[in-house]
Amino acid sequence: MEISIVVPIFNEEENLPTLYQRLEEVMEKLAVDYELLFVNDGSSDSSIQILKEYASKNAKVKYIDFSRNFGHQIAVSAGLEHAKGQAVVIIDGDLQDPPEIIEPLYKKLKEGFEVVYAQRISRKGESVFKKMTANVFYRILGGITTVHIPVDTGDFRIMDRKVVDVLLAMPEHNKFIRGQVAWVGFRQTSIEYHRDERFSGETGYTFRKMLNFALDGITAFSNFPLKLVTFAGFFVSSITFFIMLYALYSKYILKDFVAGWTSLMLSVLFIGGIQLISIGIIGEYISRINNNVRNRPLYVIKEKKTD
Repeated sequence: MEISIVVPIFNEEENLPTLYQRLEEVMEKLAVDYELLFVNDGSSDSSIQILKEYASKNAKVKYIDFSRNFGHQIAVSAGLEHAKGQAVVIIDGDLQDPPEIIEPLYKKLKEGFEVVYAQRISRKGESVFKKMTANVFYRILGGITTVHIPVDTGDFRIMDRKVVDVLLAMPEHNKFIRGQVAWVGFRQTSIEYHRDERFSGETGYTFRKMLNFALDGITAFSNFPLKLVTFAGFFVSSITFFIMLYALYSKYILKDFVAGWTSLMLSVLFIGGIQLISIGIIGEYISRINNNVRNRPLYVIKEKKTD
C-alpha cells in the first residue's frame, strides 16, 4: 500500500459525493496503490450509510464507525492507527482543503521529506473573528513553546510511515496532532495553497470546541501558563508587602490612618482573583494528567471495514 488517505467525517452527507469523486480522480491520476479510510465520528446524518455504500462498490474504500462523537483529533488518531500505507494523508471532509493538493504534497514527499504540510495563504468563507482568533492563537503558541509549530497550518498534510509510527507511540489522550508532528522532527517542508470555503453544510467546530482545542495545544506543548502563575504569585506578594509597609507607616509615623474597608476589599478581591486563575490553570494540567492515568481507550468502534 503506497498511500492511505485518512478522512475524519462528522455530518458530511452533502459533501461526501463530491469529496469521494475528487479523491478518486486525484488518486487515479497518481496511479499508485491507495486506500480511502473514512472515520465517522458519531455523525447524526446519513454519512455512515453513504460510506458503507461506497465501500460495498469499491474495495479501496474503508471506514471506521465510532459509537459516538469523540472529537476530530481522536478520529484522525483512529485513522492513523488503521492506515496501512507507506505514506499517510490527513484531509478533512468539508472540502475546504482541496483534494487536488494531495498530488504536489506526494511529489514533495518523494523528494526525500518525511512530512509535507499544506500552509494556507488565504481562508475563504470564514468570519473575521475566526481568522483573527486563529491568527492570534498560533502566534501566541509559537511564542510560548520550544517546539516550532508552523503557523497557518491545519492537519492537512502527508507523512511518511516512520513519522506515523512515532505518533502512534505517543499515548496522550488530549491530542494536538499538528503539534505532535512538529515535535517528532524529521525533514519537514510545506506547500502553499488557498483554502476554499466549506462546500456545503455547517461546521461542527463550535467556539467551545475551538477553545478546548486551543487549551489542548497550549497545555500539551508549553509550561508557560504554570510559569506565569508563579510570576503572578511573586508579583502580587511583592505588591502586598509594600502595601503592608505603607499601612504601617501611615498609622504609626504619619498618624494619617483612616479606618475603612475599601482598601481591604480591593486587596482581598485582587489576591482572590489571582488565586482562582492560578488554581484554574493548574487544574487544567491536572485534568489532563487524570485523563491519561485513567487509561481509557481513546475511542470505541461500533463497526468497521479496514481489510
